[in-house]
Amino acid sequence: MADCLTLKKSNCKNCYKCIRYCPVKSIRFSGNQAHIIGNECILCGQCFVVCPQNAKEIASEVEKVKVMIQSGEPVYCSLAPSFIANYDGIGYSAMRRALIKLGFADVEETAIGATMVKNEYERMLREDNKDIIITSCCHSVNLLIQKYFPAELQYLADVVSPMQAHCADLKKRYVGCKTVFIGPCVAKKDEAQHYQGIVDAVLTYEELTNWMKEAGITPESVQDANDESRARFFPTTGGILKTMAERQPGYTYMAIDGVENCIAALKDIESGRIHNCFIEMSACVGSCIGGPVMEKYHRSPVMDYMRVANYAGEKDFPLEQPDSIEMRKHFAVIEKKMQKPAEFEIANVLRQMGKTLPEHELNCGSCGYPTCREKAIAILQGKSEISMCLPYLKEKAESFSDSIVNYTPNGLMVLNEKLEVQQINDAARRIMNIRAASDILGDQVVRILDPGIFMQVLTSKRSIRDQRVYLAEYGKFVEQSVVYDANSHLLICIMRDVTHEETERRRKDSISRNTIEVADKVVEKQMRIVQEIASLLGETAAETKIALTKLKESIKDE
Repeated sequence: MADCLTLKKSNCKNCYKCIRYCPVKSIRFSGNQAHIIGNECILCGQCFVVCPQNAKEIASEVEKVKVMIQSGEPVYCSLAPSFIANYDGIGYSAMRRALIKLGFADVEETAIGATMVKNEYERMLREDNKDIIITSCCHSVNLLIQKYFPAELQYLADVVSPMQAHCADLKKRYVGCKTVFIGPCVAKKDEAQHYQGIVDAVLTYEELTNWMKEAGITPESVQDANDESRARFFPTTGGILKTMAERQPGYTYMAIDGVENCIAALKDIESGRIHNCFIEMSACVGSCIGGPVMEKYHRSPVMDYMRVANYAGEKDFPLEQPDSIEMRKHFAVIEKKMQKPAEFEIANVLRQMGKTLPEHELNCGSCGYPTCREKAIAILQGKSEISMCLPYLKEKAESFSDSIVNYTPNGLMVLNEKLEVQQINDAARRIMNIRAASDILGDQVVRILDPGIFMQVLTSKRSIRDQRVYLAEYGKFVEQSVVYDANSHLLICIMRDVTHEETERRRKDSISRNTIEVADKVVEKQMRIVQEIASLLGETAAETKIALTKLKESIKDE
């Protein structure tokens, strides 16, 4: 199964979109990469459709088919009836000619096999007296039941799919041939691999389109009519029911599409409330014409249905119906390895995610899981990581940033471009004697500070750093930096209280001035004494003056 749908690791961007859209949550994350869990995947292809980075790849079998054709063996193509919706305005005959140019021995419509399957369903309803019958045409639905609803396997019709019925018929008519199915479904690749000897290879429409472009082949825009083609309705929602000619009394006939709706229906059946029903189930919304590889982005449900409806005939294909035994198919339970963890383990993980009370479980779905409990179970099963919880990461980041903002000794204040205070920390409130942050949040900064520096930075878009100012109204000296963040359109003000430093500097300046004054007085006094004894000391006076002058200069330097 892992061979059918693979992952380009380098492209996975940790967006969790594939988990959000996976109906059975069969994707795990490890090392910031998504990994498909093979024994849980039902190959619905939704992860392939929604991946924004195109990280999911469907394994191509084009080269395998080319090798089969080159080997000389006759290779016959079974073309799914949804082709008319994928290839606008191109009929069966035009597609047949294009495929024969690629090297196929011949091409037939899978709708022939669909007619055989429809006939077998009608026989079962007529003769087998079953309470509930679930159609088995959709391999993804079959996998869903085999893996997640094993008790309902008894209701799954043990009938081959139209692809298998037609390819088996081709091999019976053309002994020794190889068969290739072309359609809109990735699950058919797994079905062909699992039930060996019937379908030798499966191509998607994307693979076929690329191959035809490479070979320079363009199918003609020509449609052809065929009244014996009612089974062409099969790829639409309720298409099987539309082809059934007879309805058994007492039975309710219904069509359900979309995996979520199929799961809900299976739960109803499991509860024992459903009886006497024939249920057509399709994993894709819109059935096969809504398949994951209808050129991936070829989504036009109304137009696609109209193309199929206009192309389908009123009668069945003329064919020789195989024996019921030839139409049998065995479905076995497929065990999943993951077991549900104990309640105390779930509670422990929820605590690690910061969800200690029921109201903490937001169930926002950003991680891809519908509830926090399912996310916790996925973590315990190794499918998910705590870091995938967006509220948890947000709270953790906010807690970390709040710790930095609140415990830094510097005052921090954030303003918007209207110079309104958006955030202020405790240190800034202490500097400006603000009782509570709510007293100033949302108000103009002019209420507490001179807005001049903020207006200057906002106008010039140039930051001002380490500007020392005196806040007279608060009696504080601060070293102020104002930074403009162009991305968030915010002004960030960082204030360092330097009142103590400034007071100490001024005290030292005062001491220095006093010392200089004293030195001046000493020099003056000494000079008077020197003048009195100049006649006695001569040149000694000059030396004394020089010494005292140097003393004065050294004090000034301090």
